[in-house]
Amino acid sequence: MFMKLEVVVVPVSDVDRAKAFYESLDWRLDADFPLDARYRVVQFTPPESEASIIFGTGVTDMTPGSIQGLQLTVFDLDEARDALVKAGVDVSEIWHDSTGVFHHAGTRERLSGPHPERADYSSFASFEDPDGNGWILQEIKTRLPGR
Repeated sequence: MFMKLEVVVVPVSDVDRAKAFYESLDWRLDADFPLDARYRVVQFTPPESEASIIFGTGVTDMTPGSIQGLQLTVFDLDEARDALVKAGVDVSEIWHDSTGVFHHAGTRERLSGPHPERADYSSFASFEDPDGNGWILQEIKTRLPGR
């Protein structure tokens, strides 16, 4: 069976503010359908991604800012972080988890700097959108076999 993650719904409180934020990241605006005052769908796709995000009015009952751990993989974490900072985004410093494997929830077990061996899948930076939805950048230069 063929399945691909296509869309993640992100809860926001102000659609225009969220739209301006994601535009500032140079994400591709795929759609903005203001169907009426109670229903508007906005879709963005990060560069090189096959999956998109959707937010708007009337698209979710989730609390704005309640999504955490949305993950973006990048080839060069320093470069990606610098681009976000240049776009005006408040991005954390680069960090790695104390286990060297993925990361704990929240900020527990974060150690400053990239993974000591700069191991793939093990170095991160994080930021939030204006509502507090949490994004994590993960550096991957060489994917695991089968990926």
